Amino acid sequence: MGLWKNYMHRRERWYHQRDNNRLVRPFEWGLEYVLDHVNGDDPRDVMSNHTARAMETSEAFFKLPPVTDYSLDGDQLTWTSAIQTQSIENNRAYARFFPAKTRNDQRSRKAVVVLPQWNAQPQSHVEACRIFNMIGMSALRLTLPYHQDRKPPELERADHLVCTNVGRTIQSMRQAVLDTRAAVAWLKSEGYEQIGILGTSVGSCIAFLTFAHEPDLAAGAFNHVSGYVADVVWHGLSTAHVRAGFADHLTLDELREFWSPISPLPYIPRVARMGHRPIRFIVARYDLTFPIDLSRDAIAEARRHNLPLDLVWLPCGHYTTGELPWKAIDAWKIATFFRKAFRSK
Repeated sequence: MGLWKNYMHRRERWYHQRDNNRLVRPFEWGLEYVLDHVNGDDPRDVMSNHTARAMETSEAFFKLPPVTDYSLDGDQLTWTSAIQTQSIENNRAYARFFPAKTRNDQRSRKAVVVLPQWNAQPQSHVEACRIFNMIGMSALRLTLPYHQDRKPPELERADHLVCTNVGRTIQSMRQAVLDTRAAVAWLKSEGYEQIGILGTSVGSCIAFLTFAHEPDLAAGAFNHVSGYVADVVWHGLSTAHVRAGFADHLTLDELREFWSPISPLPYIPRVARMGHRPIRFIVARYDLTFPIDLSRDAIAEARRHNLPLDLVWLPCGHYTTGELPWKAIDAWKIATFFRKAFRSK
């Protein structure tokens, strides 16, 4: 087992080193991204107060205002994002629609919202959407903030989604949740009766935050799991450049507090109160991006609150989940989960 672990860790590091365009950006508090008016108060006090307010009223923090301009052109669904940012390109939300039909040629009433990983390419998770179609489910693949058509020209990577700007990261993740809730609302308006959510990596985090605030979601599959965004950034392989940018400007404990409103673990009790909805965590045993001890903490908290949790362990890492045979096993575990979850409704 030690040899396999070492092999997988080498593969993970090799995949990580392929991308040589990661930038260490300077630290910023970014108070203007979470407040309408910034005064001269200590940024730590401002962020602590923001965390307290957001956690006390998370329903308001993640409340979706009415969306009135959905537009479906071919397979491309667009609408105005609920969060307006400094990047004009990012203010329009995009999703690719994969409709499915049942055997009697009627439109399926089951659908899954799909959230890809950080810096996902346009074809990422398209195969998963087509697998959902094969088992009678429609799929709606969301473009995350600052990705693809939403990426401003000054970015080579989607750096603004998770970055050394504390406030901007909060705004970006909140925007992603509201965009996801808007995607669910559109499916609901189109007559879909059973809607699930699938998230991978940072998409898993966004998916869980949405799951904790969106009652119209009937089931959730979370591909790679961790409790706190700050801990992933601090210890994860793929975010080492982000960690470097924080340097000694703040501590991990401080960042964990400030980013609690955009972290899954604090919302596990809320999910428990929302009633029985099937959940599947898929965890890569040799993950260096979502370190395994962080996954175990999230699993323990979910079990402590008696969530209807189904757990899958894959003998690979974060990047290597995309290799055969692991990606095929992963896809099978996801598809069979939703087929069973929807059948039981």
